[in-house]
Amino acid sequence: MIRYALYYAPPRDTLLWTAGVRWLGRDPETGESYTCPGVPQLSPERVAALTAAPSRYGWHATLRAPFTLREDVTRDDLDEALGQFCRRRRPFPLPRLAVDTLGGFLALVSAEPDATLDRLARDCVAAFDDFRAPLTDADRVRRDPAALTPRQRDHLERWGYPYVMDDFLFHLTLTDRIARDERATLAPWLERYFAEALAAAPQVDGIALYAEPAPGAAFRLVRRFAFAG
Repeated sequence: MIRYALYYAPPRDTLLWTAGVRWLGRDPETGESYTCPGVPQLSPERVAALTAAPSRYGWHATLRAPFTLREDVTRDDLDEALGQFCRRRRPFPLPRLAVDTLGGFLALVSAEPDATLDRLARDCVAAFDDFRAPLTDADRVRRDPAALTPRQRDHLERWGYPYVMDDFLFHLTLTDRIARDERATLAPWLERYFAEALAAAPQVDGIALYAEPAPGAAFRLVRRFAFAG
């Protein structure tokens, strides 16, 4: 069963895209693989292991989390709706990002609130909710409801994902959950590694449609939908 996701993917011609796909070792748009950059005090094998999960999902920031299409909805329907959605929007600057810890993993996190970006994420969740198949019991178990807040459990039931609306935080994931000592080693290195890319300040210029062709398979960027202008 194919799952689709609506992501922010930095434009291909930006340093943020190049640095991210090389760090994760895979370009989700072309399928090209890269050798992980060398990190002092961490072996290449360890770096590959701690980036395995984010590499599978592909370099991105989530706007609408992965979902399966309803039985009466097609990929063509989704493409048409995405095209219309994006044609009504204009590019805007990406807010300043910084390396930070989020739930035990490292990520590039928005350093200050950004109303335009938050509104885009809210609109993606609401506008495309009718496209997703209903939540299953297995979906609920996978999200571990006991570990969620009451509001996040409500989000899970209403929108199929707990970290939306008031619980949304824009981020591009850099690692899986790792021990504190490894985060302390890796975070300063990643700050230096991404410094030039973050200084270039790319735009949010569209939405990328990613697809997981089979359970557990690597997500691929299957199409970019540009904002008007």
